[in-house]
Amino acid sequence: MKKIKVLFACIENSFRSQIAEGVAKTFFSDYIEAYSAGSKPSGKIHPNAVKVLEEIGYDASNSFSKGFMDLKEQEFDYLITMGCGDVCPFYPAKEDFNWELPDIKNEPIEKIRELRDEIKRRIKDIVEKQKKEKE
Repeated sequence: MKKIKVLFACIENSFRSQIAEGVAKTFFSDYIEAYSAGSKPSGKIHPNAVKVLEEIGYDASNSFSKGFMDLKEQEFDYLITMGCGDVCPFYPAKEDFNWELPDIKNEPIEKIRELRDEIKRRIKDIVEKQKKEKE
């Protein structure tokens, strides 16, 4: 199966989209080529995102938040925005989704783990959909 190219996007590219990219690369790298970016990158990744990604074996300690101009890849199958409402960034893709995910970067780590696991479930749904379409 050809890998699908997915861009996870939010405003700062410091928390939700970074978690999504790390989860996709950790669990679904056979099916997804994952990227993340933001419309106004903050320059750094939130420590809680780094922590919950380390727990699943993904090292984000040297990662940084990126803007759209930092992307080498320019064509995506999916654009997935992370619940940033009217200020969500737009980037061309064959399909786009807005996952209404709360920005809980300063909540207790247990809540952030739940968010990470919800992101994983949603990515798995995309992979399963792609597998069915290829059959």
